[in-house]
Amino acid sequence: MFDLVDEMSIQDKLEILADAAKYDVACTSSGVDRKGKKGFLGNTKACGICHSFAADGRCISLLKILMTNHCVYDCKYCVNRVSNDVPRTTFTPEEICELVIGFYKRNYIEGLFLSSGVIKNPAYTMEKMCETLLLLRNKYRFNGYIHVKSIPGAPDELLATAGYLADRISINMELPTAESLHKLAPNKSFRTIMEPMKTVSDTIAVHRLAIGKDARMERSYGNKYLSGSIFSKENLKVDMQGRQLAEGIETDIAKNENSKSDKLQFLPASMGEGKLTRPFAPSGQSTQMIIGATQESDYNLLMTTQHLYQSYDLKRVFYSAYIPINEDAALPALGTAPPLLREHRLYQADWLLRFYGFQANELLSQERPNFNEQLDPKCEWALRHLELFPVEVQTASYDMILRIPGVGPKSAGRIMSARKYGRLDFDNLKKMGVVLKRAHYFITCGGKMMYHTPIDEEYITRQLVDTNGKENWQVTHQNSYYQMSLFDDFNLNCNSLVE
Repeated sequence: MFDLVDEMSIQDKLEILADAAKYDVACTSSGVDRKGKKGFLGNTKACGICHSFAADGRCISLLKILMTNHCVYDCKYCVNRVSNDVPRTTFTPEEICELVIGFYKRNYIEGLFLSSGVIKNPAYTMEKMCETLLLLRNKYRFNGYIHVKSIPGAPDELLATAGYLADRISINMELPTAESLHKLAPNKSFRTIMEPMKTVSDTIAVHRLAIGKDARMERSYGNKYLSGSIFSKENLKVDMQGRQLAEGIETDIAKNENSKSDKLQFLPASMGEGKLTRPFAPSGQSTQMIIGATQESDYNLLMTTQHLYQSYDLKRVFYSAYIPINEDAALPALGTAPPLLREHRLYQADWLLRFYGFQANELLSQERPNFNEQLDPKCEWALRHLELFPVEVQTASYDMILRIPGVGPKSAGRIMSARKYGRLDFDNLKKMGVVLKRAHYFITCGGKMMYHTPIDEEYITRQLVDTNGKENWQVTHQNSYYQMSLFDDFNLNCNSLVE
């Protein structure tokens, strides 16, 4: 059953293992610059790796595959669980390398996203994944982008190897509480997820300090300078043991953080006089949480997300709306619509945490634990704080302008710059990129609103829900089951791509 050699053609394997990988959310940008060099194939740009997306938002510029869909685990939400009767196959490391190089040379992909089911045990699976990365980097001289999903429970030395060979490493959290994880994934535990996540985070920090950078991940838009930002020095110094998280999430995470407090980071790879030969996961690490498989509220999820950003300096937290694919009493019934709009709102809230200076407990609370799915979270926050509005764009602080619905970091910066040289009007704001269909309820220019609008929560809510109606319909009616395929799009014969 677990032999890496089987009689399937490489095309048959690719159809099975690419389709099985569609539930893993890929990265949206590489986050790392690396120039091409003599004797190597490929390079990577920080903002260029994922310029193409499928209709459901999944990146398609990476070859996204599982090494195997064999799995010894029986996670109730997973299509590849051991109790499911599905076609099984496994790529050999050489086959993956040949596919990556063949596709890359034809400019179909820019890198590799490699995940896997657990074959035999975590150590064996991670060893085969590391063997693949070693072949790609050394034998095939591949210098392009690689994102690898680590297997929880794998030995530290294999996690270290993966980190030195890949650009980004992910350790999926899956669910935000230990209780839910035990209920749906009895073979996994918070300890086997949080300990390696902490070690990876510490090792990335060591490498950043070794090359003269700040220990924490660089984040755009100067968000760490915003007064309320979760990345500001004041908020990072908050004692996490005293932070009030919802429904025991704090206890779940803190308990596992403290279980291995003396854990050392992986030592930097060096050569000669202590020079670094390869950075450790230069694009950082990310994780993924499943939305809708269990009963956690948006507040639970967002507080966990904030904790992960602050304590583990994650590059991204991804959310994956649960698609009912298995029949189980512990899961939503087959045919239940995936909570795509809820997933969308969580992503929007995630951006508010990372780039707009918001904190999770400003957006939600235990008394109001879920977002109104018909409104984006920034509008919902503004409607709950109408005493702060309307805001005069000519005089308001940058932090406050950034909190106006319809205003982003770029347009806020343009407003701050332009108002030094003259008075602004609504036409100016539109040219700067402000979305006036949302913003005009909350701003004045020279003391005047765009229209005569009552500052009333019910009235503005109705107007915004109506404004967002088309967008909300598109999100909830997209075909979330479809993943674009190189073969479907270009009518290619896989055999001709392998040299």
